[in-house]
Amino acid sequence: MNSYRSQSSSRLTATPALELWGGIECTIARIGDRFRDQSAETGHKDREGDLDAIAALGIKTLRFPILWESVSPERPDESDWRWHDARLQRLRELGIAPIAGLVHHGSGPKYTNLLDRDFPVMLARHAERVARRYPWISMYTPVNEPLTTARFSGLYGHWYPHGRDVPTMLRALYNECLGVALSMQAIRRIVPDARLVQTEDMGKTFSLPDLQGQADYENERRWLCFDLLCGRIDPAHTWYEEFLRAGLTARDMAFFIDTPCVPDVIGINHYVTSERFLDRRKRDYPAAFRAEGVPYVDVHATRAYDADGLTGPAARLREVWERYRLPIAVTEAHLGGSRDDQLRWLQEMWQAAHTVRNEGADIRAVTVWSLFGCVDWNSLLTQDHGFYESGVFDVRGKAARPTALADAAASLAATGHFDHPVLDGAGWWQRNDRFFFTPSKVTAAPNIMKSTQRKLIITGGTGTLGRAISRVCDHRSLAHELLRRTDMDIADEASVERALGSRRPWAVINAAGYVRVADAARESERCFRENAAGAEVLARACAKLGIPYVTFSSDLVFDGSLGRAYVESDQVSPLCVYGSSKAEAERRVMQVFSDALVVRTSAFFGPWDRYNFVHMVLRELAAGRTIEAHGDVHVSPTYVPDLAHAALDLLIDRVNGIWHLTNQGVTSWHEFAERVAREAGMDTSAIVRTHGGGRGMTALTSERGLILPSFTSAVERYVRENTVAWNDDASGRAAA
Repeated sequence: MNSYRSQSSSRLTATPALELWGGIECTIARIGDRFRDQSAETGHKDREGDLDAIAALGIKTLRFPILWESVSPERPDESDWRWHDARLQRLRELGIAPIAGLVHHGSGPKYTNLLDRDFPVMLARHAERVARRYPWISMYTPVNEPLTTARFSGLYGHWYPHGRDVPTMLRALYNECLGVALSMQAIRRIVPDARLVQTEDMGKTFSLPDLQGQADYENERRWLCFDLLCGRIDPAHTWYEEFLRAGLTARDMAFFIDTPCVPDVIGINHYVTSERFLDRRKRDYPAAFRAEGVPYVDVHATRAYDADGLTGPAARLREVWERYRLPIAVTEAHLGGSRDDQLRWLQEMWQAAHTVRNEGADIRAVTVWSLFGCVDWNSLLTQDHGFYESGVFDVRGKAARPTALADAAASLAATGHFDHPVLDGAGWWQRNDRFFFTPSKVTAAPNIMKSTQRKLIITGGTGTLGRAISRVCDHRSLAHELLRRTDMDIADEASVERALGSRRPWAVINAAGYVRVADAARESERCFRENAAGAEVLARACAKLGIPYVTFSSDLVFDGSLGRAYVESDQVSPLCVYGSSKAEAERRVMQVFSDALVVRTSAFFGPWDRYNFVHMVLRELAAGRTIEAHGDVHVSPTYVPDLAHAALDLLIDRVNGIWHLTNQGVTSWHEFAERVAREAGMDTSAIVRTHGGGRGMTALTSERGLILPSFTSAVERYVRENTVAWNDDASGRAAA
C-alpha cells in the first residue's frame, strides 16, 4: 500500500447499497452526411481486452451500446451482429450486466431521422431484434438523453437534421420518446421483466431578475422527457399547447397519457456545464460568449458569481427525487480536464448521491462515464480536431492505460471509499478564479480546501521548469512546496533525508539539475553531481518512502544519427557531456526505483520567462536584429505549460519508466523561428538559415502515447498567453 493511502484527511464515503456502474462513450452522431462513431474514434471497437479491463475494476453493471446505426446501417432488414455477439458473450462470461443503449445522441441510420414519422416504429423493430437475440439482457436505454439530443439536433442545429426552432425540437423529442415507449413494449413481449433506465442531462438555469422569465422557461423545459414518458403532459401542462403548435395532435399526446412508459430508473447525467446562467451584461464576458443576435450571454453557472451556492449535483438530484419519487441512478459522471479535477468531480458526484440518498431518496448507483475517454466533445463533435479527453483509461498508446480514476473506481466498487492527496484541494468549479467577474463590493467566498493539505515537493526552485510546475500546481489547487538548494541539496543523502522526513510529501518532482549544455564539458563534475547523483539520491529516498517520483531527462541522450524521431525504447547514444549525465541519471534512477517516472523532453519554451529560444527570436526581431538558426538540426519543441500539466497527470496516475513528453511535431530550428515569428505577426526576412549544426535529428516521439497537443497549437497559445514583453532586455527593463 502506498504511504499516502494511510495519510487520510479526505475520503469518498458511501453505504454498501450505492453501486458503481460503468459507461462507454459510444455516441454515433450524424452531422451533415457524416456519422461520427465515438467507439471507433476512441479505439474501443478494435480492442478486445477492454471488457476484461472493465471487469478488473469490479464493475458489475455497464452501459453498453447495441446501437441501431451500427447493427443496421444500410437497410432496416439487414443486421450485422458479429461485433456485438462476441462482446456481449464476453460480458456474460465476466458477470457484467449490460444496460443496452439503442440510440445514443443519434438520428438513427441514414434511411431515417428524428423527424421521420416512422422513426419510433423502426426503432422498436430494432429493439425487438435485440431482445430476441439477447433475451438475457434485462435493462435498456432505447434513446439516450432524448431532450438533449432534440435540442442539439432540432433547436441549436449542431446535429442532423440541423433544425433551429422549437417546433422541430419538440417533434424530434416526441418521436424519440415514442420510440422509447414502443421499444419497451416490444422488448417486454420477449423479456417481461425488462427495465427502462431512462437517461437525461439534468441541470438548471439561473439569471438576474430581468431574465427570470427566460430562466423559468428553460427550467420547465428540462423536465419534458420524463414528463412525457410519465404521462404528465396533459392539457393542463404548461408545454401541452407548445406540442400542438409544433404539429403534434391531441391524439398523439394522448398516447402517453393513456399508456405512460414510466422509467424503472431515472438516469441523471450531470456535468459542470449542465447548469447555466443568463446575463444581459454582455460586455462583462469574453467575446466568445457574446452570440450574435442574442441579447444576453448564456454561460456555465459555476462561472457566475450570482449563482454561487446554487449549483451542484446534490441540488439537482433532490429536485428529480421530489418531482418523480422514482429510483435514480447517476448514469454519467465525467469531467474533461486535469486528473486531479477528474478525481474531485467523481468525489463530488459520489458524495452527492450518498448525501441525497441518506435524506431518503432512492438512489441506486453512480456511473463512472467515458471509461475510455471521448473525442471532440469540447465542440459537441462539430469540429474534427481529434481533441481527446481521457477517462478511467487513456487510449493514446498501444493499449488502454489505467489512470488514477481506475484506482478510484476499483476502490469505490469494492469498498465505497477512495482517498488521494489531490482530493484535499478544490476543483476549478469551486475556486475563486473561476468567476468571469466578481462584483466589486462583494468579497468572494474562500476556496474550498482542507485545512491540512498533503503536499508534494518540487525541486529546482530557481529554475524555469521548477517554477513553471509550481505555477501549474497553484492553478490546479495542488498543495506543494518548491524547494531551492538551500532547502535541500538533492545530491546529499543526509540533506534529502532531513527535508523529506520533516515535510512528509506524498510525491516528489525533481526539476533541479545542471542546465548549461555548452559548459557541461568544462564543469563535468558538477554536471554529473547535479544531474545523475542528485536524481539517484532522490529516487532512492522516494523508493524507501514508497511515494511517487518524477525526474526529467533530455533528447540529448541521443546523438541524432537515427534519421527519425526517437521513441522510448531506442538505445541511448549521447555525444556530449550533458547528454551523458542525463543518460547516467536515467540508468541510476531506474536501477534504484523501478516505479519512478523519467520524462524525456526537449527545447523548452514557455510564456512566463525570457530564457528560451522563442522569446529570444521575438526579442531580436522586435529590436530589428538578424537571427541565425540551423536548418539541418531537427527537434521537437515543448511548451512548458503542456509539459507541466502532463507530468502532473502521469504522476497522479503512478506511471513509471521512461516517457517522452514533447508537443507533437518535428521542426528545424530555422522553421521553428519562422513559425513563431509569423504567429506573432513579424517579418521573417531577418531569420537566416545556417547549416552544420552537428546533430541531425534529436526529435522525440512516443510509443507509449502522444499526450501533449500539437506543436502548432503550442505556438498559437504561446503568443496569446505570453506574459514577458518581447522588447524587454535581460534585466526586465524595456529596451530603448
